[in-house]
Amino acid sequence: MKGVIKMSRGARVILEKVCYHIINRGNQKQPIFFDDSDKEKYLEILGHYKKRFAFRILGYCLMPNHIHLILEPRYPYDLAKFMQGLTQAYTVWFNNKYEKVGRLWQGRFKSMVIAKDNYLLDCIYYIEMNPVRARLASSPAGYIWSSYRNRVFGNKNKLLDIPDSS
Repeated sequence: MKGVIKMSRGARVILEKVCYHIINRGNQKQPIFFDDSDKEKYLEILGHYKKRFAFRILGYCLMPNHIHLILEPRYPYDLAKFMQGLTQAYTVWFNNKYEKVGRLWQGRFKSMVIAKDNYLLDCIYYIEMNPVRARLASSPAGYIWSSYRNRVFGNKNKLLDIPDSS
């Protein structure tokens, strides 16, 4: 095409001893979860990759067409491998279940660095409030597909790690 400039995507910022706010959206903003079993499977796969790559999961929220994760990797350069495995495994499962082919996710995931300070807790709370802002629940405690209930009420959960200030 004449006049079109193709730009490469920028390199990710990879830092030690920080957390990452990850956002991944369905292709063309389409749903990535159609029922509760889809969300259960995603969390199961997330738990597998958490263990495989020794990540801490400090917060999460599964929305109908996107996800939010707050992650603390042991080895920051594993972030891309973690997300590649997670998204590929869920896509294969989803496409098999719904007899679909092709892309489920819209481009590469977004990642923002979060310092391990008070902003970390604000960011976790922000993502846990998404269902309330989207009118999927009247309070964050009423939405079971986020970390809120486990974090705030101290429910035992192998997926969620409690944030610390170190």
